[in-house]
Amino acid sequence: MLTEIIKKQIVILGPQIAVLKARGVPGLKVSDEGDVIEVSGPEQVVLQKLIDAYVALSGEIVKNAVNSIFEKYPSIQH
Repeated sequence: MLTEIIKKQIVILGPQIAVLKARGVPGLKVSDEGDVIEVSGPEQVVLQKLIDAYVALSGEIVKNAVNSIFEKYPSIQH
């Protein structure tokens, strides 16, 4: 399941960002292709941290996209 989540993010974010974020999750070892090599610790905790990492990243992407649109319309309050 972890590998499937990472592979889905590779399609969305690209391999470098998706794998880098996954490697930042404590207890998770990931290959360059996005395959999970090892999970240490409770798998449910690792899964939640992986999801949180991608959600945080996606939130930033959305925020940056919206902010760039607001810059085009300086008269609109946000």
